Amino acid sequence: MPEIVNDRQIFSLLEVTRSIQKTLAERYKSSFWVKAEMNKLNHYPQSGHCYPELVEKKEGKIIAEIRSNLWKDDFHRINDNFLSVLKEPLKNGINILFCAKVSYDPIYGLSLRIIDIDPSYSLGELEREKQETIEKLKQEGIFNLNKSLNIALLPKRIAIISVQTSKGYSDFLKIINGNVWGYKYFIMLFPALLQGEKAVESIIKQLNSIKKVKHHFDAVAIIRGGGGDVGLTCYNNYLLSKEIALFPIPIITGIGHSTNETVAEMIAFKNAITPTELADFLLQKFHNYSVPVQKAQETIVDKSKRLILEEKLKLYNSVRYFKSVTGAMLIKSNHTIQNELKTLLFECVYFFKRTKENHLSLIAQLNKDTKHLITIYNQNMELAKVKLFDKTSLLIKSENQLINNIEKNIELMNPYNVLKRGYSITTINGRDLKKLKDIKEGDEIRTIISEGNIISTVKQKNLKTYE
Repeated sequence: MPEIVNDRQIFSLLEVTRSIQKTLAERYKSSFWVKAEMNKLNHYPQSGHCYPELVEKKEGKIIAEIRSNLWKDDFHRINDNFLSVLKEPLKNGINILFCAKVSYDPIYGLSLRIIDIDPSYSLGELEREKQETIEKLKQEGIFNLNKSLNIALLPKRIAIISVQTSKGYSDFLKIINGNVWGYKYFIMLFPALLQGEKAVESIIKQLNSIKKVKHHFDAVAIIRGGGGDVGLTCYNNYLLSKEIALFPIPIITGIGHSTNETVAEMIAFKNAITPTELADFLLQKFHNYSVPVQKAQETIVDKSKRLILEEKLKLYNSVRYFKSVTGAMLIKSNHTIQNELKTLLFECVYFFKRTKENHLSLIAQLNKDTKHLITIYNQNMELAKVKLFDKTSLLIKSENQLINNIEKNIELMNPYNVLKRGYSITTINGRDLKKLKDIKEGDEIRTIISEGNIISTVKQKNLKTYE
């Protein structure tokens, strides 16, 4: 019962919360169906219970929010149903249609107790998300962008996005590395999560890593296996699909299922149902190249053999004809050479005889000319000696006269001779006195004349010039 204090009714908090609990229990006796987005599942593995956060959004903003309870047994039943219908577990961020009862507890507050969830509604929402992704990519004009790329004639450098322990990845490597034709591939693994809530972020991260070194690869293969059709909704995600569509080199997929095709597979350069089929696709690329090359090799060898045989026969016939013709030509040429040799010997004897006579005549003329040149040379040398002696004598005489003049000038400039002409030199403290300001009254100065020195004491200095 409420207390009465100063004519006021006062309720305890427990009384108020119990009143709310009773009112809500009477008002919401039956269960009802609600549609909302399950922002977070909040599953606790230890207890097995879930405490989902339910929200409703409008234009990306939350306009309603409430927490809920999903008890362990209900969760397992609902989750198994989702795996059966959606091929996806109950997880964060999906739209659900659920049956619930209003629950209010004085301590834990208001919540909705989830009794059941209709997976067919969520399936429709996931299909709607898939169609929206397809529509966006087509509106942006990038839906077929990756398909329009040109793959290398021999795609042998493959970047793999997969899980190292994945059975699909293991099957892919078994086919590629064990091919009986000996085709060699460069394979590099970029590990990523391939299903679940973090798959989109993980795959995009590795695509960005590959993009930085794209010049080292011919194609990117996304390989997933061993999971059936469970956990494929991440491949309908718009962000992941856009990244694949815009990727600068071809992306090939082997996600490992045979039912409804995901958006990522639709826009990839090549989609294979299984990783082994994807490996066969790459091997077939080598086949497409090697088989024509092998046939061309066989054709070349066959034609070469026939051509060599034909040419050998032609060569044999040509050799026989060559021997016959050259034999006759040698005989004829030998006669011609003998005749020419005789003629040459006769002409050589005549030439040497005539040349000898010419040489003797030239030697006599040369001796005569040489003697004449020696005579002229001796005469010119004598004349040059006379001219050189005369010029040398004149030059020596001129230089001696110049030296004498310089000696006279030096003698005239001798300080002693200058003093004799009436000049004197005045010094103070061993230095020449040049300016009046350099001395003061009482200083002792020395005057040098031709006959000796005069020591004087300065009594007065006059700044006036001579008049």
